[in-house]
Amino acid sequence: MQNNSYTALVVKEASPNNYTREIETKTIKELPQGDLLIRVHYSSLNYKDALSASGNRGVTRHYPHVPGIDGAGVVEESSSIDFSPGDQVIATGFDLGMNVSGGYGQYIRIPAGWALHCPQHLSLRESMIYGTAGFTAAQSVNKLVSHPVLPEQGKILISGATGGVGSIAVSIMAKLGYSITAVSGKPEASDFLTKLGAAEIISRQQASDSSGKPLLKEKWAGAIDTVGGEILATTIKSTAYGGLVTCCGNVASPELPLSVYPFILRGVSLLGIDSAKCPIHIRQKIWQKLAGAWKIENLDSLATECRLPELSGIIEKMLQGRQTGRVIVNLL
Repeated sequence: MQNNSYTALVVKEASPNNYTREIETKTIKELPQGDLLIRVHYSSLNYKDALSASGNRGVTRHYPHVPGIDGAGVVEESSSIDFSPGDQVIATGFDLGMNVSGGYGQYIRIPAGWALHCPQHLSLRESMIYGTAGFTAAQSVNKLVSHPVLPEQGKILISGATGGVGSIAVSIMAKLGYSITAVSGKPEASDFLTKLGAAEIISRQQASDSSGKPLLKEKWAGAIDTVGGEILATTIKSTAYGGLVTCCGNVASPELPLSVYPFILRGVSLLGIDSAKCPIHIRQKIWQKLAGAWKIENLDSLATECRLPELSGIIEKMLQGRQTGRVIVNLL
């Protein structure tokens, strides 16, 4: 039987609209009911985690709370026939870290349907370099490849390219032979993006058109948008006939100032990407690709590693838009 106590990052509402983050000792009996008790080895930092850790009620309804929408570790107790103690597993999405105690604690307890076996050729640490961000990127790539948008058809635009989703999307698409134009608001990150495989880097201003024109010159065979707002609208209006744009974020804006013309005159498709409720059979296929044909050779270069005491400062950095690449949290 495991030690009954563990450490976790706990977010509390100290006063109305004032939230604090502290490392606390908790007990396993405080965890919710579930089929699997998992000793978390690694977690990761996503934008949704930063929102939960700063008191965003649209993500997390009740505090105190332990965030962390990702967790990779080893099963310690199981009431499911699909998992046994000692199994290495990945848990991302669903309600983990949103309203269920999450991966910023050394233990989680979850339904069996929220977990999958860590694929061969992928370590627990590597799985969290991907995390929800990498899984979302891979979902987006899968949509483009399946559409299909082929490498010979032209350039692929990826917005928010220095973020978690964007950086992994650049890496995977470059590995698959696509020519990538990366959008970034960080001029100092040019070398980082070039090493990932971006053929061209443009600024947010270059990726955004506020003229109000319903259609713009065709530039992109397809696109992966992670930011929303004006950049997404401009991207759609600039996508070539029959192209595909995926959308998975709203950090710039949830609004989409757009007419129907790109869809009815150019046959452009817009597909939304959701990772939280993605069915487990699709998750398994995507994770197999991330562990196999799509695995990034320089995966470790995308991530910085921290421990729980350092995490709060990095969360603030992410909320200020200054974080580049992925952050993994070591809970060993």
